[in-house]
Amino acid sequence: MDNTLLLVVFFFLIAIFYSSVGFGGGSSYLALLVLAGIDLFVLRSTALMCNVIVVSSGTYIFYQEGYLNVRRTLPIIIASVPMAFLGGYLPLSAEFIFILLGFTLLIASILLWIKPYKTTENSDSDITRKTTTGVGIGGVIGLISGMVGIGGGIFLSPVLNLINWSKPKRVAAMASFFILVNSIAGLVGQWMQHPPYLDLEWSWPLLVAVLLGGQIGSRLAVQKFSHGTVKRTTAVLVFIASLKILNDHLFGF
Repeated sequence: MDNTLLLVVFFFLIAIFYSSVGFGGGSSYLALLVLAGIDLFVLRSTALMCNVIVVSSGTYIFYQEGYLNVRRTLPIIIASVPMAFLGGYLPLSAEFIFILLGFTLLIASILLWIKPYKTTENSDSDITRKTTTGVGIGGVIGLISGMVGIGGGIFLSPVLNLINWSKPKRVAAMASFFILVNSIAGLVGQWMQHPPYLDLEWSWPLLVAVLLGGQIGSRLAVQKFSHGTVKRTTAVLVFIASLKILNDHLFGF
């Protein structure tokens, strides 16, 4: 009971912080559930369900506020969803999954932190080029996110910021939508390989916690945070998550 209560508190806080930068928090949910000794299949399904809950409200709020350009986002989504399904369906060891996740987040956090944000006017040809680049990136990230059991926005957001795809809040909106559809695709892939592992009797307090936290964080992202705050907060969260995972699953300090 004490462990569950502690998880509820941490899931609530994680949902606030990650949803405020357009993420679902899947990497941190996974790390906490591993430390709590939860079965691999249960923790992956639970983390992805938490992702879906958190970013569903975030995606809706970003869309209402005009930050989500569905037409420009759709090609990237179409490229990523089948790959996320494939990644979720592949039989991979837990150790490989976490090491892959840790190194990817570490690189993303460093690049995101050192790249200065610059605003540029996007011509029609520039938008087309960036969308084409985004389609290739979305496919690769969809595969990796399906393999590691998260939504993939934590990979996509730094990369899109690096190529100056759009303003940070629009990237955060894109990341929320990306996480939503890829989390669903990853769940379908997992559940086609194994029967669904989601113990609602145990996990419902966690799902309620991330629902509440996601509502708070999503509104902070739209109403309170500046572009620089979104970018820097994203980098710090990604870096902390990468160090935690690599320490637990590779270095063992």
